[in-house]
Amino acid sequence: MMRRWLRRRIDWGYEKLLSREVSGAPTHVAVIQDGNRRYANKHGEHAPEGHRAGANTTERVLEWCQEIGIEELTLYAFSTENFARPQHEQEALFDLLCEKLREFADADRVHDNGVCIRAIGDLDRLPPRVRDAIEYAEDRTAGYDDFVLNIALAYGGRAQLLEAARSVARDVQSGDLSVGSVDDSTITDRLYAQPVRDVDLIIRTGGDERTSNFLPWHANGNEAAVFFCAPYWPEFSKSDFLRGIRTYESRAESWRRTRARRALALVRAISDVELPEARSILSRFRDSLPRSEQPDPAAVAHSSSVQVDDDLESGEVVPDGGTPAEDQ
Repeated sequence: MMRRWLRRRIDWGYEKLLSREVSGAPTHVAVIQDGNRRYANKHGEHAPEGHRAGANTTERVLEWCQEIGIEELTLYAFSTENFARPQHEQEALFDLLCEKLREFADADRVHDNGVCIRAIGDLDRLPPRVRDAIEYAEDRTAGYDDFVLNIALAYGGRAQLLEAARSVARDVQSGDLSVGSVDDSTITDRLYAQPVRDVDLIIRTGGDERTSNFLPWHANGNEAAVFFCAPYWPEFSKSDFLRGIRTYESRAESWRRTRARRALALVRAISDVELPEARSILSRFRDSLPRSEQPDPAAVAHSSSVQVDDDLESGEVVPDGGTPAEDQ
C-alpha cells in the first residue's frame, strides 16, 4: 500500500515538473495507438477489452491536447492491415468505433470546445454502420474549427499517396491539368476531402520504433519529431504525453539553431547586400544560437560579411551549411 502511494506521489511530481518544462505546443500531433491487444493479454482479457481501455486513454489525450494548445490531433484507429485480423475481433472494434463516434459527437465537452471530428482513409471499405456513425459525427461537428480531431480508419499512407498520384495522372491525361502546374499543393489537395495540417509530432506507444506508413506526406515532408514509448496505449499517461511534447520542443529548438547557422554561413560567405533573405532569417533565429555564436544585430543588419565574422568565435559555423557534431 505504501509503495503504491509513494509511486503515485512520484508520478504526480514528475508530471508537474514536465508541465513546467513544456513551453510551446506543436500544432498537429499524430498518434499511433499501439498495444491495446497486448494490454488485454497482459491482464488476461480478450482484445475488445483492450480496445475499450484504449478508448478511455483517447478521451484523456484529447483533453491534454486542448490544455496545452494543440490545434489538431490525428489518431491511427484502424489500418488497412487490420482487415487481416480475425473477423470477430474486427466486428467488436467496429462496434466500439460506432459507439465512441456517436458518444463523442453528442458530448458537451466536444461542443463546448469547438471540436471538429473528421475521418480519413479508405472509408468505403468500412461496414455501413461505421460509415453511418462517421457521417453522424462529422455532421454534428462540421461547424467547429477550434480543434480538429482526425480519426484514421481503413488507413494506409502509401495507398493514399498512390490514389492521389493516379488522380493527378488522370487529369493530366484528360488535359485538365498540365504537368508544369503540378506542385505540393496539387498532391495535398487530393489526399483528403478536407485540409490536414503538416504533422509536427508523431507519438507511438507499445514499444515498437516505426511509424507504420502513417501520414507520410504530412509528417516526412515536415520532418516531424517522433516519440516512441514503451507503455501500451491504455497505460499511456500524461507524463508520457508531456515527454513527447518535450521531444518536439527539443527538435524544434535544434531546427531553429540549424537555420540560424546556415543563414550565418551564407552571410559569411557572400556579401550581405546579395543575401537579404539570409540576413532576415539570421535576425529571426539569432536567439536560438548559443551566446558565443550570436552576432551583433547591427552587424547582421548593416555590416559586411567580414564584420559579422569578427563578432563570432572562429570554428563554430560550418561554411557548407552543416552543423557542429553536438547537433547531429
